[in-house]
Amino acid sequence: MMIYLDSAATSRPSEVCIRAMEQAMREDYGNPSSLHSFGLRAQLVMERARKQLAAALGCEPAALTFTSGATEASHLAVRGAAGTYGRRKRRAVTTTVEHASVRAAFDLLEAEGFEVIRVAPRADGRFYAEDIAAPVDDNTCLVSAMLVNNETGAVLPVQEAFAKIKREHPDVITHCDAVQGFLKLPFSADSLADLVTVSGHKVHAAKGVGALYHKKGIRLKPLLTGGEQEGGLRAGTEAVPLIAGFGAAAAALSASRKERHAQMTQLNRFAVKMLSETEGVTVQSPEDGSPYILSFSVRGLRSETMLHFLAEREIYVSSGSACAKGKQSGVLQQFGIRQDAADSTLRISFCAENTEADLAALAEALREAQVRLVHKR
Repeated sequence: MMIYLDSAATSRPSEVCIRAMEQAMREDYGNPSSLHSFGLRAQLVMERARKQLAAALGCEPAALTFTSGATEASHLAVRGAAGTYGRRKRRAVTTTVEHASVRAAFDLLEAEGFEVIRVAPRADGRFYAEDIAAPVDDNTCLVSAMLVNNETGAVLPVQEAFAKIKREHPDVITHCDAVQGFLKLPFSADSLADLVTVSGHKVHAAKGVGALYHKKGIRLKPLLTGGEQEGGLRAGTEAVPLIAGFGAAAAALSASRKERHAQMTQLNRFAVKMLSETEGVTVQSPEDGSPYILSFSVRGLRSETMLHFLAEREIYVSSGSACAKGKQSGVLQQFGIRQDAADSTLRISFCAENTEADLAALAEALREAQVRLVHKR
């Protein structure tokens, strides 16, 4: 049977998501901007999903803008905030371990003449709130830091850092990529940051939908213009079926957040035990990281070789960020992982469907790989 251990890359759409999407496509397929009653039905479907997502995020529905995914949402946050607040303040602060979409947004700011400060972990591979806050000054318009690193599961001290920044520089806009933390770690958008990015397909909704939380009073320069959808922040007819599925999936997961966290914690500990007892395997994720993500290296075997070996046995894992398409992002080295270990790194990521039997099968396959691919050399 197939063993899927790559939910941080994408998750299987849940049944509630699929049912909501199907109904929106079959019965409520009007344009939500149309003034007739059929358009109103589609608008009501979308607003129901907005309320469901807002309840899961702990915010008001009006604070949410639907997008095509987390990449667009993060660009709207970073570039949109800089476009409004960066006219006079030309410094922006982020970290060296952000997702590729956020890194690219800051690269664009730098090309436009912004001074971009990228904060790295300390020598122990950890981030500290005071380090994220230290570069912020009176010339800073924006600070962005992710909640959970998508490659190692490390949890950054975002709330502590942003609170410190706001005390000293209340006008600075804060943004958090919460994609790997949403519906997995406890937080509310209202208390986390001014701007928060979330994604549908990481939480058992479909690909192609995400959302940006923006605190009341925060002004953003739109990336897409030509329509008044989403309060004028995101032009273009909304993808109602995708949005309906996102809301349904979020509502279903929100009810089981605590139970799933406990389940994933137990599963993660079992995985660490199995992997630590396997020859040549070194666990790289921090002990206090998200229980949903676990990074490890397999000595003497390159990641690509192991991916194919495991896939032949219908065990599906990742070599890191799926957005890197197999290329190294450099994030692992930022966390103090040596180059040879980074070359041999695999990432497993869990959902509620995974079991200890899945992880036992993975450990057995890793032992088989040691015999077949290493000891035969």
